[in-house]
Amino acid sequence: MKKFIPFVLATTLFLGACSKSSDQETSTSSSTSQSSSSSDTNALSAQYAEALKADSSAFPQLSETVADNEAQVILHTSSGDISIKLFPEYAPLAVENFLTHAKAGYYDGVIFHRVIQDFMIQGGDPLGNGTGGESIWAGKDDSIDSGRGFANEISAYLYNIRGALAMANAGADTNGSQFFINQNTQDFSSRLDPEGFPAPIIEAYKNGGNPSLDGGYTVFGQVISGMDVVDSIAATDTDDSDKPMTDITINSIEIVKDYAF
Repeated sequence: MKKFIPFVLATTLFLGACSKSSDQETSTSSSTSQSSSSSDTNALSAQYAEALKADSSAFPQLSETVADNEAQVILHTSSGDISIKLFPEYAPLAVENFLTHAKAGYYDGVIFHRVIQDFMIQGGDPLGNGTGGESIWAGKDDSIDSGRGFANEISAYLYNIRGALAMANAGADTNGSQFFINQNTQDFSSRLDPEGFPAPIIEAYKNGGNPSLDGGYTVFGQVISGMDVVDSIAATDTDDSDKPMTDITINSIEIVKDYAF
């Protein structure tokens, strides 16, 4: 494990067809399409160095309390409710995109189109097949959305632990509307290098998650209740394309606590 992990897994694509993340490998590799400038990279590396020394209070995913600088939503799905807190200070683009779409009803009636038990559940595509969806800036603000999607937001304080909400993408900086919730229950803690992961995050990975995705996908929220619903969705029967045989739908998204951008 490299000491700093801002770029990983160029081969794991969530908007196209892909496997179960190479059976959850935890090794990291440099992306062939690094979009961050050297100054951004240096700043992120410094952040990782600080995070490695931090205690659990520095990692917002490890608390179920919704802080003043966080937002909260409830996904009302056909399988039950999933309550999620969001992290606008760490991932402002992803959170603003998600909240704006939610308020506009963009996700209402949208299915979880890709479900892999012991990996993740994915939704947010209005076409319902993994090829659709766009950001709130598409065609409006080229400084944020390049036409491919908006930029990844990687933080040393957010990880793909079990219950983490993250943006799906088809490569660096291609975020649109699709998202996934990490569902894996496998304990990865013994396979994580303490020089690459903070101790509180290694402890959190005892409960599951997908550390091989860290650094390649924007984590912007954490399930605080309703993981039983996530597990139920993940356990549903699927076809050869990992699509549930019976549609599982996001009926609506309730904004419990908003955030002013």
